[in-house]
Amino acid sequence: MLQGGRVFNDVTFVTLLTSLIICAMLDIRLIREKPDVVRERLATRGGGDEAKIDEVLRVDAERRKVETALQQLNADRKRLSKEIGGKKSRGESTNELQERVRQIGEQIVDLDARATAAEEEQNDLLLQIANVPHASVPIGKDPSANKVVRSWGEKPELTHPADHVALGAKLKLFDLERAAKLSGSGFICFTGAGAKLERALINFMIDLHAREHGYVEISPPFLVRRDCMIGTSQLPKFEADMYGLEENQLFLAPTAEVQLTNIHRDEILSVVDLPKKFVAYTPCFRREAGAAGRETRGIIRVHQFDKVELVKITTPERSYDELESLTTNAERVLQLLGLHYRVVELCTGDLGFGSAKTYDIEVWSPGQDAFLEVSSCSNFEEFQARRMHLRFKDRDGKNRCCHTLNGSGLALPRLFAALIENVQQPDGSIRVPEKLQPYFGAERINHE
Repeated sequence: MLQGGRVFNDVTFVTLLTSLIICAMLDIRLIREKPDVVRERLATRGGGDEAKIDEVLRVDAERRKVETALQQLNADRKRLSKEIGGKKSRGESTNELQERVRQIGEQIVDLDARATAAEEEQNDLLLQIANVPHASVPIGKDPSANKVVRSWGEKPELTHPADHVALGAKLKLFDLERAAKLSGSGFICFTGAGAKLERALINFMIDLHAREHGYVEISPPFLVRRDCMIGTSQLPKFEADMYGLEENQLFLAPTAEVQLTNIHRDEILSVVDLPKKFVAYTPCFRREAGAAGRETRGIIRVHQFDKVELVKITTPERSYDELESLTTNAERVLQLLGLHYRVVELCTGDLGFGSAKTYDIEVWSPGQDAFLEVSSCSNFEEFQARRMHLRFKDRDGKNRCCHTLNGSGLALPRLFAALIENVQQPDGSIRVPEKLQPYFGAERINHE
């Protein structure tokens, strides 16, 4: 196509158009002006959100109609009030005008209520609509369309490898039966060398990201307010999967993404202070631990797990470069531990609700004979920032929405499970990776 004397190919045009869409994902003006484009892009996700656009437009039209009527009534009331003032100054009767002002006041109260209700309905609808996938994301309806971007290392040569459940029992690394006695199914009680190894992994990852990758370490509260959960898009869509307190006004954090991304909510940052880079360790709490099956055996999928989280807050111009470096930072953990992994780009149908683009990092698990996801590195673009009113002032003095990114750096206990399976020795012991030895304090974990 030709624009301003320049020729754009189809890919360039789609990229530019998608950028415009995402910049106003929750801005009703974009949906109002380009409803067909929004529907088309949402349809690639396969979640049915494109069907909500007509309802959004209907409510928006009603809200705008009511607001227009309100403006006219307020103007009429102001004009009549001036007339009343003039008549009073001349000693003339104002009864008829005052009655009309009273009637207008009643109409304004009624329309105010209707406008408020329409605005709330519109906001509720917009909160239910997923983010628009970036133009570069592969289109597909399920994980079969995901794309392996790269891999690192080789699968270890192991003869009849034990899985992490057998290794954990033999070396007394964790006790699932007593964890169930304490808290029910889907919980872990790390014990002895296992507890020490879990702590060593957390400290190793925190130090790596803070010292070598330049993230600021944060130790946040583990409870978060409802508005923070809405800001990072866990609510309202995934409320059933969360642990709520105080009538669901306070929640056990499902991920430190919530705390770290919300640190600057309702603020206007300076462009010179971007990007912001945070790292934190927290336990994470989620009700849904998965359906019965092989993946739920042992410590692969649980209700409470430890995680080191990475978050970036940056400008739209830099966010995709920051996504690549964020993913590289998370990969570095596995490289230093010597673990085989791959990076997978998710297709549109497999994207998380708020993500515009995501890379999953999957580590090889000999015991599962499969790759296990240990990190999802995502660019949310303006999706979260709009919800939490997070902006920055650019060099021209204009206030703009930030872009937010996050990824696990990495998530336990899957990393724990894959690690002990990969470094198991023929004699049944576990060889602690060299980079982890200063944190663990020994080279091996031997059975008693």
